[in-house]
Amino acid sequence: MAYHNSVLLDEAVDALAIRPGGTYVDATFGGGGHSRAILERLESGKLIAFDQDEAATENLPDDERILFLNHNFRYIKNLLRYHGHIPVDGILADLGVSSHQIDEASRGFSTRYDGPLDMRMNKDAPLSASDVVNTYEADRLAGIFYHYGELKQARKIASVIEEQREQGPFQRTGEFADAIKHLAPRGREHKFMAQVFQALRIEVNKELDALKTFLEQSYEVLSSGGRLVVISYHSLEDRLVKNYMKTGNFGGQLKKDFYGHPLTPWEPVGKVIKPDSSEIAENKRARSARLRVAVKKQDYES
Repeated sequence: MAYHNSVLLDEAVDALAIRPGGTYVDATFGGGGHSRAILERLESGKLIAFDQDEAATENLPDDERILFLNHNFRYIKNLLRYHGHIPVDGILADLGVSSHQIDEASRGFSTRYDGPLDMRMNKDAPLSASDVVNTYEADRLAGIFYHYGELKQARKIASVIEEQREQGPFQRTGEFADAIKHLAPRGREHKFMAQVFQALRIEVNKELDALKTFLEQSYEVLSSGGRLVVISYHSLEDRLVKNYMKTGNFGGQLKKDFYGHPLTPWEPVGKVIKPDSSEIAENKRARSARLRVAVKKQDYES
């Protein structure tokens, strides 16, 4: 299958500090690029890979050291416990939508291809983008576009959608884009549509809620000194990752003990890592990528 090249591949796998006999998690298997690189560094170790998209199973390597779980990473704790793999030594997550999903018109993720207004990463999920734009009240739609798309025109977009759907439900990405494209600022049409589609995708897949759950559970399943490595692509998810690794909460409020010492379960490792110009030239998806790393503290007490 035509999946994207893994972003920051070497940097992400290096950040895991892999031990040949350790146990690691690839929380977003996708095309399997990161997983294959991890397996190359394992000997007797184990890799547990998660992906909610059933299409990802077609990329599985024939390797007895990998356990693939066709589930959202928000269930990492229960599933690792069920399979007897707690604690683990490192967890890697490459967030966002894959270029394979974007390029497949039938998935409805792309502004470039006309397809069903779907956007579900898990095809069996009950809520689609069509459900959102055709059934949500205007105020709720405006909140989604404002908070998840960071769009100043959120209320106007919602109003236009509410008005247009009275003529019939939106069913295709093309007709939906045509209905709102006149609202885009001149010269920023592509970015505008990308933000609209991002907002719908996040709502459909409950991405930020899943990310928060995953991050919190990562601490619970990692061994002391274990590493959490996350690649994010937009400010909403990157802010959550940054705050959580720095303070142990999503608001970014650093707690301190009686003596003024920081109370945080994580020790961030180095600075944020960004792709260099050569990787960006080869892989447009890398343009907004940010890699962050943290180690689970051994002596943390909440």
